[in-house]
Amino acid sequence: MRYSVSLQTEGDREVSLEEVLELADAVAPLGGIASGMGTMGYGAQIVVEADGSDAAVDQALEQFAAAVALTSLPSWPVVRAESLSEDDDFGDLDLEAP
Repeated sequence: MRYSVSLQTEGDREVSLEEVLELADAVAPLGGIASGMGTMGYGAQIVVEADGSDAAVDQALEQFAAAVALTSLPSWPVVRAESLSEDDDFGDLDLEAP
């Protein structure tokens, strides 16, 4: 199953636009987007295939760390990780035609 995993770090200085753009380039192959400009941390939302939510977060943490290593960003600790499966994301939608 596909999961969208949001990860957020926290650090000791403000993140620049250039750094977020570097991260965006690094997570793009993972179906990802990056965030954090002007904040005291950076983050990303990436898509992974996994058997469950915990496995999705574990896999995303590894991929996120590898993506961050490709940038000039410091390796700050991840303080938040949340996953959302495709079923959860679209489960509330009524997809039947009226």
